[in-house]
Amino acid sequence: MANEENTNVEELKLDDARRVKVLSPGMLVAKRFFRNRLAIIGMVIIIIMFLFSFLGGALIPYSQSQVFYRTEEMKKDYAGATYINDYLLYEDKDAEIPSDLYSKSILAITKKQAVVETRGGGSLALRPLAGDSYIIYSAEEIKNPRAMKSQERKDAAAESDNYFEYDDVSYIFDDATGKELLYRVSEMAVICKLSFTPFSEETKLGYDFYKGALLAMSEDDKKFEFDGASYTIQQDGEATAMVLAEDGSDYVYISNMNMNSVIGGVFLTPDFKETAALAIEEGKESFEYTNADGETDTYLLSEKSGQHLIARNQETRVIDTYASPSKEHVMGTDANGMDLLARLMYGGRISLMIGFVVVFIEMVLGVIVGGISGYFGGWVDNVLMRLVDVIYCIPSMPLYLILGSIMDHYRATPTVRIYMLCVIMGSIGWVGIARIVRGQILSLREQEFMVAAEATGVRVSRRIFRHLVPNVVPQLIVFASMDLGAVILAEATLSFLGLGIKYPAASWGSIINAVNDSYVMTNFLFVWVPAGILILLTVLAFNFIGDGLRDAFDPKMKR
Repeated sequence: MANEENTNVEELKLDDARRVKVLSPGMLVAKRFFRNRLAIIGMVIIIIMFLFSFLGGALIPYSQSQVFYRTEEMKKDYAGATYINDYLLYEDKDAEIPSDLYSKSILAITKKQAVVETRGGGSLALRPLAGDSYIIYSAEEIKNPRAMKSQERKDAAAESDNYFEYDDVSYIFDDATGKELLYRVSEMAVICKLSFTPFSEETKLGYDFYKGALLAMSEDDKKFEFDGASYTIQQDGEATAMVLAEDGSDYVYISNMNMNSVIGGVFLTPDFKETAALAIEEGKESFEYTNADGETDTYLLSEKSGQHLIARNQETRVIDTYASPSKEHVMGTDANGMDLLARLMYGGRISLMIGFVVVFIEMVLGVIVGGISGYFGGWVDNVLMRLVDVIYCIPSMPLYLILGSIMDHYRATPTVRIYMLCVIMGSIGWVGIARIVRGQILSLREQEFMVAAEATGVRVSRRIFRHLVPNVVPQLIVFASMDLGAVILAEATLSFLGLGIKYPAASWGSIINAVNDSYVMTNFLFVWVPAGILILLTVLAFNFIGDGLRDAFDPKMKR
């Protein structure tokens, strides 16, 4: 009985030993890591961020730079109108026009002189017509008693006119000085405060038309001929008239108002000008006009600095800026009318990519410099560590400012900016890793396994990177996981300051940078808060993972 009991005890002990599972160092590290709840939370967050950025960006139907538009009614300026305060000169192309014709004519009108001398020694004569308009002649003083005493001259004087014709010669007389002077004249131009607008863009008007219309406006029959056709003046007041063709159709609109479209390529018809001018004279705030296609639009009138502005409400395609979240845009749109959800997804790609690329560059440079420095020691260590000290003393922010200015000067593309940012950040950030690797290798190179490796004739590079560096990997992993969050935060800071990623490329920092005034920041929280939350969660997640890895690699750490 005693032997049976002893056998059972031994068997139980054997069974217990067999049930013991030997775990590798890596498995032990993983087991300790997954016991850390915050580390697990960090891993879950990072996985979600990768799925959100890379998978979500592939599934969403919008690109990061796609601009969206909306249609809305907007008040837009259509035309401007001003009363003609300065005289307009219409010259006869066949006449010899003196250079000071306009200035001398204005002088004569101002001083109410019938005749005025030019700088060239000639004379100009003015014949007043209706509506503050004049015919301008070149004048030559002559002595002709018969013409002066003619019935034609008497009839002109009786009609308060200073122009008459005698023996097929045109004359103007001037008695303003008390002495009757007679001048033989020939037409040169007409001057008035009226504009002429044809009903057809193809209609070409000449000097004879302007003169005939002005003469007709001052006569009773209101008729004149031009280019073999007869025309009639239908006058509405002294300053507004319509020239009718022989068939009674509207031909030219005459007005004391200049009216021009503010939209290129738009022809303002005389009907429109007449309707607008009438509304302005009556002091209306709006008027309706039906165009040739039968479309009726309402036009709004306003006055600013003596100019009458004509505007209308019309459907306009505008950028859909700061649109609130909707079915089409789950997170709304930004200041450029781009879908915020799409930009957050694509921005996550760039932010995460920059983080991993920069950390990779830091690791490569840090391991190489730190490994060589720690293994060889002596003057090699001194030289490399002084290099580390120099780079460590370089102020990063001024360097980023200089880099940003250079890239702005050369108008670097978003892709080039990403590459340059990765290189510069990686070239500065490796010094901390180099110090860690050097310190660890200094303590490891005198260990027994390194003495054995040296005794077996293993080459130096293999000793460093095969035997020493792997023993530093745990510390490097911890450092890299924590540095990822710092790099992403640094990139976000640079992009926020306008030194990193720029439009149209997106990163989480550049999305926040788009909100550059207090009004938008306080009234459109959906534009920048999500990007800030993503940055916060990502940095926290990498810090949680770093803390978890540190505790997992060092079992003596107490939480």
